[in-house]
Order: sequence, then C-alpha cells, then structure tokens
Amino acid sequence: MWKRPDDKPQTSSPASQPAAGTAPAGAGNSGAAARDTRSPEISKTGDPFRHDVAAHIGKSVLVKGELSGSEDLYLDGEVEGTIELRDHSLVIGPNGRIRANVTAREVVVHGRVEGNVNASERAELKKSCVLIGDVSTQRIVIEDGAFFKGSVDLKKDPKAEQRKPAPAAGQSVAGGSSNAAPQSSLLEHKS
Repeated sequence: MWKRPDDKPQTSSPASQPAAGTAPAGAGNSGAAARDTRSPEISKTGDPFRHDVAAHIGKSVLVKGELSGSEDLYLDGEVEGTIELRDHSLVIGPNGRIRANVTAREVVVHGRVEGNVNASERAELKKSCVLIGDVSTQRIVIEDGAFFKGSVDLKKDPKAEQRKPAPAAGQSVAGGSSNAAPQSSLLEHKS
C-alpha cells in the first residue's frame, strides 16, 4: 500500500520477457511468469468511496483523543474525541464510526457520525450516512436515503457579500430618486 522510494515500477522490454509459454530460467512453475506480467493498476484499491487524498486511516484503526492534520484525510476507522482539519477535506468512509466533533473545510460522510460537523465550505451526506448532530456550513448536500438528526446552520459566504449586484435601471439607490411612483405600504391606513 505504501510506496517506498526504492520501489520502482517494473518496466519490461520485449527482449527481456521470455517467449509466450516458456518459463524463466530457474523457475519451477508457470505461476512465476504470470506474477511478472501483472500490471501495477491491478494492485490499486477498488474502493469507489476513496478519493485522491493524502492520508488514509483504515477500518481496523481506533483513535481516541484529538486527530488533527494539515492534509486531506480519508477515514474509514473509528475516532472518539475531536477531528480538526481546518483548511482540508475529510472523507468518512462507509466503515467510519465517529464519536467526535469534526472541523474541516469540506466534509463528506458515508459512515456514522455522532457529533457536530463544522465544514467551512461544504458538507455532503451520502445515502449510507448516519449523522446525529448539528451541521454548520456554507453549502450542504443531503442525498436521498441519508439519516440526519440535528440542525443545519448555513453560514454566509463572505465573498458573496462583496459581489452584490448593482441596482438595475429604474431602481432607486438610497438617497437617490427615481421616476417610479411611490408605493404605499399594506400597513398604511387609507381614509
């Protein structure tokens, strides 16, 4: 799973490979030839939930305490305590069992979370997700079939406030005037 610097991909030229149907010298069985021709792509994980992330915590790992880092994390194990990845993304795999408050830039939940989730940009609850706790984020996606018990606090995007559109033609700007007739309020009493 982990590559060491001294591991080099095996590349072979047609001249160095034995002819089809012949075993290399000194090999007693035909399994050795099949092992040499295996492509490196086959050894990659076939996990459809795993994204390209820097760190991976497997399903047999249990962490008790504070988990923090400065890289993206795929977590498929158990965590009890707190998880803090402020400027990075966290993917909780389908085997993930979290009893912690989570803070990250982006959080994607496939497994079970008992605790509050604070995603500064985006939270995504997949259909296999069970989340019991509050979510605070700018954007949220909840797939059909996800179980969620808690509240959602949608924060304003500070960049969106800077991009406020200019008033359209015919609208008055505070302190300005327009040619439109003044509108009366529904609360005004008419005599």
